[in-house]
Amino acid sequence: MGFQVAIDGPAGAGKSTIAKLVAKKKNFIYVDTGAMYRAVALFLLRNNIKAEDADAVAAACLNADITINYENGEQIVLLNGENVNSLIRTEEVGSMASAGSANPHVRAHLLNLQLKLAEQYDVVMDGRDIGTCILPNAEVKIFLTASSHVRANRRYLELKAKGIACDLNEIEEDIKKRDFQDMTRKHSPLRQADDAVLVDSSQMSIDDVVACLIQLI
Repeated sequence: MGFQVAIDGPAGAGKSTIAKLVAKKKNFIYVDTGAMYRAVALFLLRNNIKAEDADAVAAACLNADITINYENGEQIVLLNGENVNSLIRTEEVGSMASAGSANPHVRAHLLNLQLKLAEQYDVVMDGRDIGTCILPNAEVKIFLTASSHVRANRRYLELKAKGIACDLNEIEEDIKKRDFQDMTRKHSPLRQADDAVLVDSSQMSIDDVVACLIQLI
């Protein structure tokens, strides 16, 4: 059994960025569960399946083979053999991933892969329910958050840097909507585990957050 670090938190809190850096510094494997859900979301969108159609989503999952490879220390997400890293970071895919992750069939489909990785390697895993459901016995649990405005502004600057036209208010409204979806869903809602350390990064730099987590580990 590997050493397990669980990082949970709402959309846009910087979980993926922080988890990657912490994993690199500790020479752990980074498991981006959000990317797995986004890959499923991409599959659903490509097949014109609505997130609210639970039966269709359940059936579709059986045809979505999500696997992870590592090349030069970077995680490569494969959807039925196709590298979809560059296709799963859109707002549309993110919203579908948030809605689709509430479906228990989607969660069950990805759970075995996540657990297998955590058994084989020292891992840093981030998501919405890692410390509460996926890795309840993780040695280190962190709940990483920031205000909705800070999270929206970070996303806004990220999209602008890529030359993508966007509206800050729309991004913040979308983040608030996703927070509500994640915290109120029936299956594995987003919440801070009882034994998780709360880290609010609103006034912290990336380096500050990484240093804090390294110290906790």
